[in-house]
Amino acid sequence: IDFAGPWEVFQDTMVGDQMPFQLFTVSEKTATIEGSGGLKLVPDYTFANPPECKVVVVPAQKGSDALHEWLRKVSRTADVTMSVCTGAFQLAKAGLLDGKSATTHHEFLDQLEKKFPEIKVKRGVRFVEGEKISTAGGLSSGIDLALRVVERYFGRSAAERTATYMEY
Repeated sequence: IDFAGPWEVFQDTMVGDQMPFQLFTVSEKTATIEGSGGLKLVPDYTFANPPECKVVVVPAQKGSDALHEWLRKVSRTADVTMSVCTGAFQLAKAGLLDGKSATTHHEFLDQLEKKFPEIKVKRGVRFVEGEKISTAGGLSSGIDLALRVVERYFGRSAAERTATYMEY
């Protein structure tokens, strides 16, 4: 749900009769990735060749140096770079949370705080929104943050229509 929840929000957003978000996946390689429970994903692009990214969603994952390098690069021009669940650790490893407030899955808050003392870890919140970098807690809170991104772009009524369509 870390990536599928926000994906659903962005795919269900309608502004007039237009779907304003162009959705795609990016990874180090376009080889099949096995997710939790055996889910198989085939990324659309590699870090070397994605289209312009305005919203970047980083779900829980092992990560890599290549991911961290790409996140540092893409976050400079993206409107929003957001993590869901322990994806916050990938933003932290890329140095994007230094000096900022952030959250993650409740069972990993202590670990985030201990491993990255320069982050102001927030507890008991669904998400922490920054101007360009935002973090959501575990799993379904990524939907909350994605709806907030829709609201930032298109207003509260667009976010409410999206949530209603999703039966959220």
